[in-house]
Amino acid sequence: MIKTRPRPAVSGVASADRVLTVLTAFQLGDISLGLVELAERTGLNKSTIMRLVVSLETFGLINRMSDGRYQLASEVMRLNAVYQDALDLERHVMPVLQALTDETGETASLYVRHGAYRLCQFRVNSPHRLRMHLQPGDMRPMDDAAGAQALRTPFEKARTLRDPYYSCAATDPHASSMALPIFGAQEELVGAMVISGPASRLTLERVQSLRESFCSAASRLARSLGSKTLFAWEQGATPEAADQSKHSL
Repeated sequence: MIKTRPRPAVSGVASADRVLTVLTAFQLGDISLGLVELAERTGLNKSTIMRLVVSLETFGLINRMSDGRYQLASEVMRLNAVYQDALDLERHVMPVLQALTDETGETASLYVRHGAYRLCQFRVNSPHRLRMHLQPGDMRPMDDAAGAQALRTPFEKARTLRDPYYSCAATDPHASSMALPIFGAQEELVGAMVISGPASRLTLERVQSLRESFCSAASRLARSLGSKTLFAWEQGATPEAADQSKHSL
């Protein structure tokens, strides 16, 4: 009786590891790779590679050519474009956030909309020991926090917004924040620039004193991203700003 060889497990973490092993086997200068070459580079047997390639083909990461060889597909190019775009955005955003944190002593971030959540894309943490412990990649709900309000602001409303949004204890009972929506050259929402900190330190009175620095930084970032629009918040606060609700300065 001939024993059949058991099929290698390709589920869970092991599967993800093997899929990535196949994908990263491609090197600079490779136009295509055959099954034998993939097996040599990955250490996986051919039958396993063939099953993994099916998943990679499904997601547009690899194409099987007419001669049976494999090459990277268009989804890899799309992901590279996303990566390059993020690098370009980082070049504009990080110096502004760093300068804002240096000037205010508080944590400065850029949040973007991610489905039903807001995602912290870039962040420079406050030098204070007492601070909000979030990192790039962390997600927060689209609640009444200043950053979430800014991300919900359409362009036409943003043009007439006189003051940054302000919230206290919206997501975290011990945190407060101020935020403005940042738009790019095509009037597209790039994200929300946010200053956050402990509610005991980042009080309404304190954020009013930081308004000029914050608006100046937001203006620099918008101009750096190609925005030509003059927003109302760039022209100074309204006389009644100090009497507005907790949702704005």
